[in-house]
Amino acid sequence: MHRKSAMKHARADETKRVRNRHRKATLRTQLRQTEEALASGNVEAAQGLCRSSASLLDRAAGKGVIKKGTANRQKSRLNRKLNALIAQEA
Repeated sequence: MHRKSAMKHARADETKRVRNRHRKATLRTQLRQTEEALASGNVEAAQGLCRSSASLLDRAAGKGVIKKGTANRQKSRLNRKLNALIAQEA
């Protein structure tokens, strides 16, 4: 039989896994919606979604769900697409 501490860690790991899985799924959904708004050319919706996506990415990176560099890279790509869309509109 495993030690008590190992069993506790196994329970905690399962809780973290479920929580992180939910956070990643929410993040992927948000990023997909943002990409769709950028592709459709809706500037106002894209700006709001980019802002909330950046917030979610920062939060996920802070919690260790994704790496900090990954979050920064995704934010940079979203902002580049948003700026190109704004320049195209003007």
